[in-house]
Amino acid sequence: MEIVRMPYSASANHRSRPRPRWWAELMLIALVYGAYSAGRLRARGDVSTAIDNGLAILRVEKALLLNAEHPLNRLFTSTPTLGIPADFAYAALHYLVTPAILVWIFRRRSAHYRAARTWLMLSTLLGLVGFTLMPTCPPRLLAAGHGFVDTMAQYSSYGWWGTEASAPRGLGGMTNQYAAMPSLHVGWALWCGVLLWRHARTPFVKWLGLAYPLAITVVVMGTANHYFLDAVAGAAVMVAGALLTGPALRATDRIRATAAARFPWALPSSRTSHSSPSSPSSRTSPPLSPETRTPPIVSGGWETSAGERFPGQRTRTSTSSADDSPATAR
Repeated sequence: MEIVRMPYSASANHRSRPRPRWWAELMLIALVYGAYSAGRLRARGDVSTAIDNGLAILRVEKALLLNAEHPLNRLFTSTPTLGIPADFAYAALHYLVTPAILVWIFRRRSAHYRAARTWLMLSTLLGLVGFTLMPTCPPRLLAAGHGFVDTMAQYSSYGWWGTEASAPRGLGGMTNQYAAMPSLHVGWALWCGVLLWRHARTPFVKWLGLAYPLAITVVVMGTANHYFLDAVAGAAVMVAGALLTGPALRATDRIRATAAARFPWALPSSRTSHSSPSSPSSRTSPPLSPETRTPPIVSGGWETSAGERFPGQRTRTSTSSADDSPATAR
């Protein structure tokens, strides 16, 4: 897959950085997701416009012979053993797998964490732009004459959701049901799949990463929550986010370097600037042996002249003398 070569890899400068603090990352992610959720609600737009956009997408797909939503939706509607698990996958995996992959990258592949997190955030914000510019009615909310059945409403008795997408019963007002273009279910699944393919150690997990976005694409179409072109747009948003990740990280590093130069007191000191007690530079050197111990030169290298003695000074003896006893001072 060529898509796994997306240019978001950490550079040597990023690899030398210490791993970010987990509480700071948690606050940042919560802030971005809160802004995304609020923006998604404000991007509801006019319902009639959203329906027109949905019908326009459907006409384009039929013209291009890409209408896979109808057969998949009929299959999930008539086969509960497929429809019910698909509904659970649509309602839950989006919010479980994505954070799990992010935590895994943070703990086990920390050199790639900043790039992965930045890629996810940029793509999510690009998706928010799509919701704002093009509110789209999903297939399940079209008139019954268009041939779609809302499987989540059909199987709602098996889960926590009601008739308003994957929102829990009574909380339908907390979601925007006309934010179908692009599909971030597919986009986030693609993000998870690329990270697993690139950084997993075992072939099984790598292939699982390849299968996950494909399975989510089938799920979102079979449950009538998205059109095929919504899934394509979700993948395109992730590609755009990956292309923007490198410039965004470089810009962040330049801003940080400029701030450190102008306001060094306002930034935390580097973790590597202080030696820990266990570091090699801070360990006490072992004592020298008597053979290698050199006494300090008190006189600064100066000696008395020949024949000149201090009271009680011993005379020098030759190292080749058989008698090692010192001469008696005169």
